[in-house]
Amino acid sequence: MANELHLRLAKELVSETHAAGGMAPVDIEQFWADQEIAMTDPFGAHIPQVPLGAVLTSECVFAELGIPQDTWRYLNDHDWRLELNKAYNDKSEKIVGRRILNETPFNSSRVYPERKTLADLFEAKNVWRDQSWWLEQSAHGESELNALLDRVERRLERPRDFFLPPEWESEKESLMALGIKPRLYGWQRGPVTFATSIYGTEEFLFLVLDNPTLAARLRDAILHGMLAIAQLAYEEAGYTQENAPHGFGFADDNCSLMTPAMYEDFGYPILKGMFDFCSPNPGDRRYQHSDSAMAHVLPILGKLNLTGTNFGPTVSVAEIRRYLPNAVIDGELAPFTYSRNDEVGIVTEFLRDFSQTREQRGLRFTTAGSVNDGTLLTSMRLVMAAIQRYGRYN
Repeated sequence: MANELHLRLAKELVSETHAAGGMAPVDIEQFWADQEIAMTDPFGAHIPQVPLGAVLTSECVFAELGIPQDTWRYLNDHDWRLELNKAYNDKSEKIVGRRILNETPFNSSRVYPERKTLADLFEAKNVWRDQSWWLEQSAHGESELNALLDRVERRLERPRDFFLPPEWESEKESLMALGIKPRLYGWQRGPVTFATSIYGTEEFLFLVLDNPTLAARLRDAILHGMLAIAQLAYEEAGYTQENAPHGFGFADDNCSLMTPAMYEDFGYPILKGMFDFCSPNPGDRRYQHSDSAMAHVLPILGKLNLTGTNFGPTVSVAEIRRYLPNAVIDGELAPFTYSRNDEVGIVTEFLRDFSQTREQRGLRFTTAGSVNDGTLLTSMRLVMAAIQRYGRYN
């Protein structure tokens, strides 16, 4: 059986890794030269190997450096972050041959003032809790939701007045003179996750089932709010819809909570509306992240011609490819296989995914979700070795 072969090959590579003192056997310079080519087009007939997407992130500094996790300080103490990044990069350069994390000092004078977001439009507060930001519920019950949507719709009559801070014009003039354009709007908490955040999970699901008219009003308000933000971002950066850089992506873990029919009624129209506006051309980025068991909505997503996916570890690359033939698949390494540094598991999951995509290509081997603290640089090196040994196309 194929999985028995994968297990044997994985154990062979892991055994060699242990024999080498924990450093997986890989030609570092050759790997990164091939990686540069592979990243140009994961579907390309010219690429020598599967591109690596599971590059470690700033999430991993704490375990690697052996210090207590303090994400809030890391995000807000710029000098400390730079110190940790440099120390981490000293290790990463020795183990994987690259300095992974950003070492550019933060310069607040080159940053635009914060614009309001879709969450602000819907009066949802972001609170810091348990090492992360959480979006709190802003409406309880249908009466409160109707009143909230009234206020949202009034704000969207004058989006510039609502989304831009008072100091925007003066700051923009200074930064544009330096050639620094304001960022575009290219990523959003997905429609189901957003709706369950601002209205509550159970409340939202019952709303869709019991009051489809109000659910449709919420859906349309979310889409109109997003379109207003996108249009305003284009205008402020000096673009039109036609000449702006295209592309949009969603992070919608909670799409797994809906039946296909529910998702087609609520989530699909929002994705389609945003992709039609921000990604109108065949090659434009249309991306969906949902690190959950959401295979049942794949046929709906298949109608959107996604160009990139990052789905949960229970969703196989074969399933994804069936419905999304043109999407680069970022996956499907289980995040906890990686963060627990399960060496045999890491290699067998790579072999599984490569075997399912080898003929059509289009795999970028990545975690099916986030890269979590606990993942060590030696595990990333092991992935590199697996790709170099077992993941070549020639």
